[in-house]
Amino acid sequence: MFDVDKQMEVIKRGAVDLVNEEELRGKLERSIKEKRPLRVKLGLDPTAPDLHLGHTVVLQKLKQFQELGHVAIFLIGDFTGMIGDPTGRIETRPALTREELLVNAETYKKQVFKILDPDTTEVRFNSEWFEAMNAADMIRLCAQYTMARMMEREDFRNRYQNNLPISIHEFLYPLVQGYDSVALKADIELGGHDQIFNLFVGRVIQRAYGQESQVLVTVPLLEGTDGINKMSKSYGNYVGIDEPPDVMFGKLMSISDDLMLKYYELLSDISLEQLNSLKEGIKNGTTHPRNAKVAFAKEIITRFHSKEAADTAHQNFEKMFQRKEIPDDVEVVHISRPTAPISVPHFLRDIGLVSSSTEGKRMIEQGAVTVTVLGDSKKISSESLSIGNETDVIFKVGKRKFKKVVFGD
Repeated sequence: MFDVDKQMEVIKRGAVDLVNEEELRGKLERSIKEKRPLRVKLGLDPTAPDLHLGHTVVLQKLKQFQELGHVAIFLIGDFTGMIGDPTGRIETRPALTREELLVNAETYKKQVFKILDPDTTEVRFNSEWFEAMNAADMIRLCAQYTMARMMEREDFRNRYQNNLPISIHEFLYPLVQGYDSVALKADIELGGHDQIFNLFVGRVIQRAYGQESQVLVTVPLLEGTDGINKMSKSYGNYVGIDEPPDVMFGKLMSISDDLMLKYYELLSDISLEQLNSLKEGIKNGTTHPRNAKVAFAKEIITRFHSKEAADTAHQNFEKMFQRKEIPDDVEVVHISRPTAPISVPHFLRDIGLVSSSTEGKRMIEQGAVTVTVLGDSKKISSESLSIGNETDVIFKVGKRKFKKVVFGD
């Protein structure tokens, strides 16, 4: 096991909150002395089926603990997911069914093991202990925290002051998350910075049940590819870990140089020494930011797909953006030849290049739609297009979206 100073250096990399450093040092020293790995907990509610890079920041931190020799506990909140985390909400979160949560949980397990070592990861579901609880047990848990302390939470306070509803069951969420740490005997809990209130509750609940309080380590919310808003599908600035490699590569190459360095710090496996060397190289001009982005994009795609997929995505990117060529593995769609001019916005929607005909119209207005026939490319400026005797037509929307349409008679 690594010495305390080395472990502290790794743990503090990219962290926002560390509560508290003295306690953590004490736990690490005792861990080394007793040859007992610390139990490091990360809980995620399976409220959506897909993960993006923003979700993986905290998973990367858990992996670092794992590599330091500690026990990684990946807790799937199939019980807490039915309550719904109120963090950051201005309204009560709709509840998901148990069936929906279990389907999502299976995809979570598949995706997280692209980061964590499955052989040394303890996967748990919090329904294990909560379904065994009776009403008296739950009342005892609720007695460990006051309403006054609960109303210190910003989102609850704001909703109360603005006469917005707060359901009673939402107060249970921080308590239930805290009890997870009791059930798992967690030494450390990880979470996003926005989870700090819930994590603090866990420290209180552990003491109430006769355990030593867990240390808290939070990570920042990752900005999306726009560099402004947190990464989210709703903002359209996300990089999904199950997205096609070409799409991932293009998105990662589009980020700013400053954001690239933050992505490196939070998501890359390179050492702190290598990271500092990279920063210095970019600062003094010996390392080109574009080359650093290529290396990062290939590292991420290799992690979630394969090295071969990363190399192919790089080659395709070079073809598209350097030599303006069409990628070799462009998706092919077979369609019957239309007998009348097609509505381009509707057609682009139907073949999956845009999400709606409205988006298709907007892309045409922006000059972002082109067709290529026999190597000759031209922008589409009209919403109507006649298809003659052409067999293969390549449609392109924006910089990265291609579909090859094969028309049959």
